[in-house]
Amino acid sequence: MDIDVLGALAVRENGISITPTAPKPRQVLALLALHADQVVPVSALIEELWAGEPPRSARTTLQTYVLQLRALIAGALERGTATATGPGAGDDDTPTGTAAGAGAGRVVRTAKDILVTLPGGYLLSSGGGTLDVREFDRLAGTGYRAMDAGDFPGAARLLREALALWSGPAFADVQGGIQLDMETRRLEETRLCALDQRIEADLRLGRHRELLAELTVLVTRYRTHENLHGQFMLALHRSGRRGEALDVYQRLRATLVRELGLEPSIALRRLQRSILMAGPESPAEAHAEPGGERLVRV
Repeated sequence: MDIDVLGALAVRENGISITPTAPKPRQVLALLALHADQVVPVSALIEELWAGEPPRSARTTLQTYVLQLRALIAGALERGTATATGPGAGDDDTPTGTAAGAGAGRVVRTAKDILVTLPGGYLLSSGGGTLDVREFDRLAGTGYRAMDAGDFPGAARLLREALALWSGPAFADVQGGIQLDMETRRLEETRLCALDQRIEADLRLGRHRELLAELTVLVTRYRTHENLHGQFMLALHRSGRRGEALDVYQRLRATLVRELGLEPSIALRRLQRSILMAGPESPAEAHAEPGGERLVRV
């Protein structure tokens, strides 16, 4: 089974979509797909579907949605088996319970083997297939370790590969409830963390001018995100655009004070002072202390 949640929801068995169009079954599949190979409690699914106000028939209705998903899975399995066996399938010497043709002898999974009922919940078995969020976590984690080891080219490459798995907001075409909305926010935070570190790696590699267009868009989209603004200031300053870098700080400060009642962080104020004190032609270099706070050396 191949599962994509970092964008539009897409779940495929044997290359055939099993993603329902009806909103409620789609929600159920989305939550099961995100937690593939793990038990999702019935209580979590009910909370997702009815936001703390379930009808008396909630469990029965949930079971109906599960049956609908199993019907889609069964259809994909049948079509996949027909494609795999082709003409001549069903010969007398094909063992019962195995797949004919290539891969004969392999135990055939049923819909109940894929969408499993377990005590207290349901489990969607990926069967060793792909899950984009799992691959994202693997690549991003490896990229973070490369950053820690000072391998900035490797970190930039790995984090770029991780971010390329995103085709839009997580669950972009799913009408989410409490659970999915919470998971969507969590996933967006992991994406922003990977993006922040990829930009940091690119800055370390001297790709300041290459980053300017991307950071212009990002600080407009994330108007109170301090790290992105700090990176934009650094890229502008290193590109010889000191005045614009200071303007970015002032715009961020005005937004933070107006919308959140907060002043910029100590690290960002330190960056602003460093740019003010530096000559227009002097490059600034960002680095991190052991405690993790970013400092600026001009």
